[in-house]
Amino acid sequence: MQHRGPDDEGVFVDSTGRCGFGFRRLSIIDLQTGQQPISNADETIHVAFNGEIYNFRELRQELQQRGHRFRTQGDAESIVHAYAEWGEHCFEHLDGMFAIAIWDAPRRRLLLARDRFGKKPLNYAIVENRLFFASEVKAILALPGVPRELDAQSLHRYLLFQYVPAPHSIYRGFRKLLPGTYETFDLKPDAAGYEHAAKRYWQVPHPAAVTGNDAPRDEREAIEQLDETLTRAVKKRLVSDVPLGAFLSGGIDSSIVVGIMRKLGVSPLRTFSIGFGDARYDETRYARLIAERFETEHHEYQVTPQATEILDTLAHHYDEPFADSSAIPTYYVSRYTRQSVTVALTGDGGDEAFTGYDRYRAAQLAGGLDWLPQPLRRIIGSTAGILPHSQPKSLSNRAYRFLSCLGQSPARRYLSWIGVFEPGVLAQGYQRDFATQLDADEPLRWMEAFYMAASGPPANRAAYTDLLSYLPYDLLTKVDIASMACSLECRSPFLDHKLVEFSLSLPPALRLGPNGQGKHLLRRWAEGFLPPEVLTRPKMGFGVPVGQWFRAELRDLLRERVLATDGICARVFEPTWLQQLVEAHISGRSNHEHRLWALLMLELWAARWLR
Repeated sequence: MQHRGPDDEGVFVDSTGRCGFGFRRLSIIDLQTGQQPISNADETIHVAFNGEIYNFRELRQELQQRGHRFRTQGDAESIVHAYAEWGEHCFEHLDGMFAIAIWDAPRRRLLLARDRFGKKPLNYAIVENRLFFASEVKAILALPGVPRELDAQSLHRYLLFQYVPAPHSIYRGFRKLLPGTYETFDLKPDAAGYEHAAKRYWQVPHPAAVTGNDAPRDEREAIEQLDETLTRAVKKRLVSDVPLGAFLSGGIDSSIVVGIMRKLGVSPLRTFSIGFGDARYDETRYARLIAERFETEHHEYQVTPQATEILDTLAHHYDEPFADSSAIPTYYVSRYTRQSVTVALTGDGGDEAFTGYDRYRAAQLAGGLDWLPQPLRRIIGSTAGILPHSQPKSLSNRAYRFLSCLGQSPARRYLSWIGVFEPGVLAQGYQRDFATQLDADEPLRWMEAFYMAASGPPANRAAYTDLLSYLPYDLLTKVDIASMACSLECRSPFLDHKLVEFSLSLPPALRLGPNGQGKHLLRRWAEGFLPPEVLTRPKMGFGVPVGQWFRAELRDLLRERVLATDGICARVFEPTWLQQLVEAHISGRSNHEHRLWALLMLELWAARWLR
């Protein structure tokens, strides 16, 4: 765990031997007295936590007025006194990103809690009546006697989504704490075990249940409120006793964060960008525009990653299989950023909060055709096969993906767009013995429940689904693991819960805009603040050309690992199906880049961790 906390370490063991904390520290606030674990004055409450409490100064003032005395200037002690004052309700008072462990010695109770969106991870396992918990699974796997058994159902979840969602784990018997949740573990009087309960203290609110026919909120008033809420979200994330900067992609979200940092007087304002030789993936010219506009101390790194050099590093740090290929540039930008600063602000969450992804626009467009009878939509969708779709990011590939799912229900259509493998494809490829272990539809029902729980137009439903699935288990996992692998802390102003609550209260017209472009209110707010080239540019995404790599420098590695007769893929899939999948992509007949990346990362994970 040293990469997550290279500056200090601390250990607490309860006098009864019933509970112990081990902690590694990345020093950011209160460098002199902010050590952890930390306790109250009479040592009855003990706390260890990863993350930042942004409102710790306000909490400190309120708690001092209630008679609490503080010994440090850091944010960890605010948790101790908040729990002493409010008990389990303390998490409702915390504004930040965190994974928290609290040992209440008199009550013989352990509490584990995770922040509202799941920015910070918290894993646990129960082995022979012992509870082990950590920020990363590898810390638990390091303990003697902890089994490493594959959970087949979670492997199925991974192949559908490219991640394993909480509360599940790829390891049988392991769990992840859900975002916005705390769990209590109370030791029984005879010390023969404990009672366990999980409770939610916050959840993502449903988008506003309004339609285009309803009177929209006054745009001017909404812009004023956005300005106040967004500025406050950035300001509270500037609290640091070490140098900080910002990731700058040149997209709207990161550009807004950098611009507000300049407006708030951050100096020096350091920004960091990653560039690639492939123009389809390179955004550096837009980042330079923003750096020049806000006079930042800009750091730009043009890299041509040799993927083989970084794959084993990723497999080590992502100790569950994880198939978002943008982990590569995220790791690189984190590594280079850490050479200059310890904290970086990001634009993460802006697309989910303000409906910025192209797929939300596609959901709206497809929803406009749902009045057609489903058989007719299926016939229209069957024409997709005539479109060439071997080249990612091409117009024909986008049209193919759109049309091929047109005949499905709105929820299943969206799941097909965001998934890696479709259930039917997996059903064809799975070996019979493996398939019989699975509830094949369970992951789809899980995500479909989010889509159906939301109200309003399809874009609202899609964004709400992402806030509860893709955001915490893909995007935030990617950034936390990649950045902390480099001992860099990332903070996300767009995921301030007050800002997200404000965004989700808006009518669709103010979120999507009249043409469905997305981020309407953000764009209106940013007019004159950001250059027109940035405001009107098409969304590019933060990716790498893995499909091209699989036809060139990674071709041999792909065949060697995914087609290995002793690999995990060989135990799960029919060999002929695997062979056809690999060769169809390499030959250029089809584009299976995301599927093959998922299989390659699965193999690398299994070789590293499933021993």
